[in-house]
Amino acid sequence: MSGEMMNTKEVAQYLGVHEKQVYALIKSKRIPSTRVTGKWVFPKRLIDEWIESNAKTGLEKAREKSRRIGGALLASGSNDPILDMLQTYLRESHPDFYIFSANTGSTDGLKAMNMGYTDIAWSHLLDPKSGAYNIPFLDALLPNVKPVVVNLFDRDLGFVTAPKNPLGIQGFEDLTRKGVRFLNRQKGAGTRVLLDHHLKKLKIPLSKISGYEKEVYTHFEVGLSILSKEADVGIAAIAVSKLFGLPFIPITRERFDMVLDKATFFDKGVQAFIEVLNSPAFRKRVEKVGNYDFSNSGKILYSKN
Repeated sequence: MSGEMMNTKEVAQYLGVHEKQVYALIKSKRIPSTRVTGKWVFPKRLIDEWIESNAKTGLEKAREKSRRIGGALLASGSNDPILDMLQTYLRESHPDFYIFSANTGSTDGLKAMNMGYTDIAWSHLLDPKSGAYNIPFLDALLPNVKPVVVNLFDRDLGFVTAPKNPLGIQGFEDLTRKGVRFLNRQKGAGTRVLLDHHLKKLKIPLSKISGYEKEVYTHFEVGLSILSKEADVGIAAIAVSKLFGLPFIPITRERFDMVLDKATFFDKGVQAFIEVLNSPAFRKRVEKVGNYDFSNSGKILYSKN
């Protein structure tokens, strides 16, 4: 398609959101678009103007518009297979509620929420100085929001390798060995932040890691790339190891949170989401895909006055 006009897939990639979220924006008339021969098209010039205009719009106004999509919440940020399952269960048990989610990485998810583009951010950002997750970043990344941090689960994050781990990967130092092809996550992703912290701590030059510059946006992509022999090792949640039958070498147990504005927390869709998170049916299902810790699920860890 011409560089001056984009289709729904192209505009989704341009905005860094899921294509379903684009349709939600069209439905709510929040994005400039038109139909040509039955298909939605988007003039790039108008999209650029729309982005700039929205960046200047106040947070409360943007959030009010997003709630006009009946029963829908917009989310962006980190990724986990369990999160995908959660949203499926939400649709089954509460068909009136939708959560449209984009895999942008933790940092960009928080930035998008601050600009009013989304209602929810999924995040697992580690602050190396304090050892705390997410909360130390709120003042810098969410200056326009009164954030509430709600724990979803704790999870194991580690190296996922080719079947039987033929290269004997055991730690970060092994990523520098000749013949080892690493697959990275995008800049701003919580997993990328964790990786860079360890590499800096161990004084491992990025140039020594083959594939450091090769990026994907989800844990599933890490697993699929290893299965298809495009890479030998990547970092992903333990669920990827279980689902794809790949070896797993633990790095850390980390906290995965939902961050949202205090006003959004009381939205019926959010409360339904937390209800599903704590339901016996969901808990029983996820037992098979990894050692996730739900002991603090739904607990408010931080709330700004």
